[in-house]
Amino acid sequence: MQRPTVDEESRLWAAGYRAVAGVDEAGRGAWAGPVVAAAVILPPDLAALCSQSPWTAVADSKLLSPAQREALYPAILAAARSVGVGMASARRIDAVGILQATREAMLAALSALDSPPDFVLVDHVALSDAPAPHRALVKGDRRVLSIAAASVVAKVVRDRWMAQLDPRFPAYGFGRHKGYGTPGHRDALMRLGPCPEHRRSFAPVQSAVAAPDAARP
Repeated sequence: MQRPTVDEESRLWAAGYRAVAGVDEAGRGAWAGPVVAAAVILPPDLAALCSQSPWTAVADSKLLSPAQREALYPAILAAARSVGVGMASARRIDAVGILQATREAMLAALSALDSPPDFVLVDHVALSDAPAPHRALVKGDRRVLSIAAASVVAKVVRDRWMAQLDPRFPAYGFGRHKGYGTPGHRDALMRLGPCPEHRRSFAPVQSAVAAPDAARP
């Protein structure tokens, strides 16, 4: 498994930036629920600590099991200088599109930090309204430690959110698939139609809305 490093952060720390925030999202491709973003500022002395837990285990959240992410989540919160979380609802995604909603969630996560960053490293998405200079990095969640840490935080927060939705809409299986497009999720959509947490601008949900025999929950 590729492990992220602090190479990007170290170059910025050496250039005088002290509050470097890594930003990533979770849930961009799901059919239901919010898109969640997190921002993580690592301590500038982290280069000397990278051989210590939890940082040796941090990776792109997609490469980790749910148990690994849950174990890392409190460790990241405890070791980071600051962590912020933001989200955009399914209704907001439908209103402005998933890319703009993702940007809004990322900006909300940056605003939720204890103090503003002086540089921002983002996984893939350009943030023209970022509160500081920023750099969008391809596969940043696999290369940059602060972005990887943000990906873990965002994924855990979103998974917990979707698990809390499960008792409200038990027929859809949100606790299992977290709103992503599994065959079981598609079957439930076609039988029941969408619930209020579905993204009606997404094609699979539109298909369920158009189904003549869809009964609304």
